[in-house]
Amino acid sequence: MSLSRFAISFVFVAAALAGCAKPPVERAVLTQTTTTEAPVVTGAILKASAPISQQPIPERIFSTGHLGGRTLAVGSSSDIALRQGEVILTFDDGPRPGKTSQILASLDHFGVKATFLMLGSAAEANPKLAQLVANKGHTVGSHTFGHVDLTTLSRQEAVDEIAKGERAVALALAGSGQTLSPFFRFPYLAQNGFLRTNLMQGSVVVLDVDVDSKDYYKETADVVLQRTLSRLDARGSGIVLFHDIHQRTVDLLPRFLSELEQRGYTVVRLVPKDNGVFGRDVITADVPSQNGTL
Repeated sequence: MSLSRFAISFVFVAAALAGCAKPPVERAVLTQTTTTEAPVVTGAILKASAPISQQPIPERIFSTGHLGGRTLAVGSSSDIALRQGEVILTFDDGPRPGKTSQILASLDHFGVKATFLMLGSAAEANPKLAQLVANKGHTVGSHTFGHVDLTTLSRQEAVDEIAKGERAVALALAGSGQTLSPFFRFPYLAQNGFLRTNLMQGSVVVLDVDVDSKDYYKETADVVLQRTLSRLDARGSGIVLFHDIHQRTVDLLPRFLSELEQRGYTVVRLVPKDNGVFGRDVITADVPSQNGTL
């Protein structure tokens, strides 16, 4: 990516509010307000970006019902326009031995696909598991290298951390013949206008969260299940955040998917419009300084 493309604008974009991987202090990223309920951050319930007749036919595998929905090709966050009753499943922080494979088994059983936002450090340590996720038809994006709050770093450090994570996940996938998708999620959903705007200008699709399961809290699987279903029912549609590193998530997922099916939801498979990370400029760590500083 050219220097000029990566750092052009300082337009502040509204940031999401939630947690990721471990219970952080609830915080507003670009505002000073805090809430105890997960806010609507994507505005995902919009008119479909294209008529159903023009949507790609969703891939299905043998399943117990009709939970698997359409495939949605996305080139920017604005393309994520879900209809009522549609859900996108996302899993952060993996892959994790002993956990991710069980998550995959549950998804396979119900015939649905998810998006895995992998940590570079985890993918680097478990490349075969990362490849398994991709080879089963799930979408793989990145989530930085070490799950650091990027807003606590300088601009240069933050860009380096994002780039390092992308490279590690891409290298882990290389042996599978699959490529890294241009989907990214901020750790803790902590971001600022500089980072978000420049990622978007670099053709990165930043994934926000509509329903935070908060499966990183030390609660029972049933508590997490009921909270997630309640929040999803209140919205009627949206992007759901789980983590494939917790046993409680492994335990609740089959029941969650069964409930989705019984309640008439469908799970949308998210894919990039331009297949593969090399359809865009790869993030580089050479963001230019502004007035001699970062």
